Amino acid sequence: MPDVNNFWKALANQPENLKRTWEVLREIMKPGALDPLTKEMIYVAVSVANNCDYCIHSHTASARAKGMTDAQYAELLAVVGMASQTNALATALKVPIDPQFNAESGS
Repeated sequence: MPDVNNFWKALANQPENLKRTWEVLREIMKPGALDPLTKEMIYVAVSVANNCDYCIHSHTASARAKGMTDAQYAELLAVVGMASQTNALATALKVPIDPQFNAESGS
């Protein structure tokens, strides 16, 4: 039987938090409109953006186990890096949202 990873070991000290996190994570990461590999790659991207080394490594391993290739990983990191750069520029320049991009408008 495989060993329990350090994230779950840390949460084991807080049983209610462990239970809630496990149940929600299991629900969110199950196959749905997005396939499991896509979900793992999104998890990696958010983990990079949040600078969470543990999550970057654990979800990269999970994505690789679900079939992510070296080329996909490299491209994912390129997109994350580019998004970080353009996000910073748009924020610093206070660029107004174009009406056609406003998700709240329902367009």
